[in-house]
Amino acid sequence: MSRLARRPPELRGRIFRGSWAVARGLLTKNDLRSSAWRPLFRGIYADAELAVPHHTRCAVVARWLLPPGAAIAGRSAAVLYGVTNLTEPDAPVEVLVPAGTRLGPMAGLRVHTGTLTPGDVRSRRGIPVTIPGRTCWDLACWLDLVEAVTLVDQFLAGRIVTVPELRSYALSRARARGWRLLQRAVELADPGSESPQESRLRVRLVLAGLPRPETQYVIRDRGGFVARVDLAWPEVRIAVEYDGLWHNDRAPFHRDRQRLNRITITGWLVLHVTAHRLTTDLDGIVRDLRAAFRLRRAR
Repeated sequence: MSRLARRPPELRGRIFRGSWAVARGLLTKNDLRSSAWRPLFRGIYADAELAVPHHTRCAVVARWLLPPGAAIAGRSAAVLYGVTNLTEPDAPVEVLVPAGTRLGPMAGLRVHTGTLTPGDVRSRRGIPVTIPGRTCWDLACWLDLVEAVTLVDQFLAGRIVTVPELRSYALSRARARGWRLLQRAVELADPGSESPQESRLRVRLVLAGLPRPETQYVIRDRGGFVARVDLAWPEVRIAVEYDGLWHNDRAPFHRDRQRLNRITITGWLVLHVTAHRLTTDLDGIVRDLRAAFRLRRAR
């Protein structure tokens, strides 16, 4: 193995400060430039063979880079609460620092500046992170409305925070920047959502002017269970099912078709939305639903 690719046993499987490794003679500055080591942040490296998920990157930032009074925030905070999983290997860690505190710019970090009260921050496994209410507030300010609601849905579904708690948090900071954005996100949120794509579909339909659907609605016939559907408008017996990627296994396909037959027999109309259509033809989905509403109301 070449000198530039040497991997001292003391550093294998570890994350470390480059200056620390050089000072102890474990590596040279040239060694740090080799493919054996991966830079995570300025001056901080990881064994290139080590998997570094986002929550670990957050812990690294908290240990070596975060100034006093600052916290992990936004989507990174959502990761620490188990709400989402940022699968992009180099997704920046989002941090919120008090006004007047200098941090960065730095590759791998997304730094936001704002007012942080002591009550806005808690320790989670030794990492300072914004509390759920403040996290949802920041998401509503930093993301577009659909993506913010999608994450708020997951906070609610995981019972990490409740709708009354979010409303109370927004009202306690009335007139502060972003409080109406949080209010709007909470109005559109629904703890019944079972996946981010279901949330995106529901919110986009509502923003397009359609009535708000019920989530995870249970269809019954003569008192017996028939099926549970993703989105439903019971007053007109219309349901929408979100279809993700199908697998080659035929058994789930046949079960789904049997289920669809049972729903249809009860007089419900079911429209299916695929992942591809959600991203490419929202207008068409809305047109189909409007036509279905007109058909049902004309009866």
